Amino acid sequence: MNRQAQAAVMFLVGAALLHAGLTNLYLRYVKAGLQPLLLLSGAVLIVAALATAWYEWRRSRLVKEKETQEAHGEGEAQGHVHREPRISWLLILPLFALILVAPPALGSYSAVRTGTALQQPYGLSKLPDSNPLTIGLVDYASRAVYDHGHSLGDRRLKVTGFIALDKSGAPYLVRMALNCCAADAQPVKIALTGKIPPVLQPDTWLEVTGTYSAKQTKDPVNNGPIPYFQVTEARPVPTPKDPYDESWNQ
Repeated sequence: MNRQAQAAVMFLVGAALLHAGLTNLYLRYVKAGLQPLLLLSGAVLIVAALATAWYEWRRSRLVKEKETQEAHGEGEAQGHVHREPRISWLLILPLFALILVAPPALGSYSAVRTGTALQQPYGLSKLPDSNPLTIGLVDYASRAVYDHGHSLGDRRLKVTGFIALDKSGAPYLVRMALNCCAADAQPVKIALTGKIPPVLQPDTWLEVTGTYSAKQTKDPVNNGPIPYFQVTEARPVPTPKDPYDESWNQ
């Protein structure tokens, strides 16, 4: 691949990074906190591509001028042009796939085949005084398991996640916990009890309202702890802008 082609591919990579970083597409690949670095990388690649194209244009112009002078002096131009294989342009196909086809976020298929990734937190922050309290699924699971619900008390809570069903049909509410990027996302699960909707479809997003339950179970995949949530109300909600939960490593 010649320098013009390299510059073109570099420009397209940079444009794809900027497109992903300026839309919600990047949230399917990396955590939200990496957006500035993603935008910076895209901008650097575009600038480098433009500089490479300009340099190559100047070099080609000088070469043509030299060949013209030699042709006038010797009666004919020396040298010949080497054509690059066109198959190298297939390298840009993954870029169009990135721009045109956004991969779905990891869902119930991954959740039921991977053990819960709940980790003991270094500390628990003070919760707001609102009632009901909207709380992240990972935060609820951490407080239910490692704080034994002391910081939750009997307050009404709202938790959002997607549905996953184990082999027995038992429902879990799940968020995929993100450490750096989607490749390392792992599920954190809470089991549901109480007023559960009679029909639950995997990957449906629900907002459940209820209270802390002291009951716990074990994940059949890795024997990790899964706390229960006492549901008093449940309603379907749209998939959130950022489907991953980043609070487990903060």
